Amino acid sequence: MDAANELPYLTADVRAVRGAYKTRLEDFVVDEIPAYEPVGEGTHVYARIEKRGITTTEAVRRIARALGVMPRDVGYAGLKDALGVTRQTISVEHIDPERLRTFSDEALTVLSVARHGNKLRIGHLYGNRFRLRLREVERERFADVELVLATLARRGVPNYFGEQRFGARGDGWEIGRALLADDADRAVALIAGDPRAVDRGPVLRARELFARGEFEASASAWPGSFRDPIRLARAMARKKGDARRALFAVDRRMLQFFVSAWQSWLFNGVLAKRLASLDQVLAGDLAWKHPGGAVFRVMDVAAEAPRAASFEISPTGPLFGPRMTEPADEAAALEAAVLADFGVERATFDRKGPLQPAGGRRPLRFRLTELVTQPGRDDSGDYFELAFALDSGAYATSLLRELLKSEARRGYGG
Repeated sequence: MDAANELPYLTADVRAVRGAYKTRLEDFVVDEIPAYEPVGEGTHVYARIEKRGITTTEAVRRIARALGVMPRDVGYAGLKDALGVTRQTISVEHIDPERLRTFSDEALTVLSVARHGNKLRIGHLYGNRFRLRLREVERERFADVELVLATLARRGVPNYFGEQRFGARGDGWEIGRALLADDADRAVALIAGDPRAVDRGPVLRARELFARGEFEASASAWPGSFRDPIRLARAMARKKGDARRALFAVDRRMLQFFVSAWQSWLFNGVLAKRLASLDQVLAGDLAWKHPGGAVFRVMDVAAEAPRAASFEISPTGPLFGPRMTEPADEAAALEAAVLADFGVERATFDRKGPLQPAGGRRPLRFRLTELVTQPGRDDSGDYFELAFALDSGAYATSLLRELLKSEARRGYGG
């Protein structure tokens, strides 16, 4: 398993469908499903907004500026992509509702306003509804699209961590592995050196200089947006190449992200091994209840098998750490085999320190519901439209990965 693209597909028996998505903003529409509706009274004002072509963070920044508050004072339940049309709820305390009701700009519209008693926080949503339009799909492949979607609706969508989890070079997991192994030299080299074929232009030059020990020159060569590699290169110059001391220059949250990437990489490895039996539980499994996410140990496989088949429960995979509940029997042996494949000991995730991950369990699949498909045509030509709902924490890109496989091509925004 060298890259996220090489992870196996649940629907490998259906060849890739060639198509493009996000060629227009209207091709990717997301509606947030709130966990609760505002009650109509309280000190917080909830606003349902529609944004086009901007991130949630940018929408919050614009609203905060217009209202004269800090962005941290604006609550929201989830982050939404810039590439599309998205509708979600935000909250602001102690303001006149009319100030929100009348706000709009070229990328942001307020759809409704109501009062509520608490601030909206991350996770206060049930899920999301999507409407996606795939373009450039050959009409004779429409039946294959429906076949893949029917399989995913019945068996579940593989809950892989996506490529964005591993960074632009795809090596975030390697950095996390080095950090937990207390290999500061390796971690520092990967963050700012170790030039690879994927690197280009100034980034390649900066990494080459770093790898040669020319740290000051490397710091000057990095583009200004690469703050952590710049800080690290300067720290290496000050500390005379002492990687352990120089690592303190890197933002702690970024280092924790790398460790999380290593956890995610191993989770993907377990999922890849269990993909063929994604809708089955094993002896000793820790099963995930839908909805809600309560986890329990499987004691009787035969008794739990119908619940797994009906999507009442799902098997889980590991996010290694001290708080992770350990499986037993066959499930434990499989997870131990993945650790052995990578030559890593389970105990490395339990060592106390500032980067120690908490750990937990994550379902190996997620549900695809409210599925409706239909072909259509507009002024840009033919398309195949998919409408569906996903639970909170599930990503439409995982569904598209199964459908388009390596043939996916994004349009709008690259």
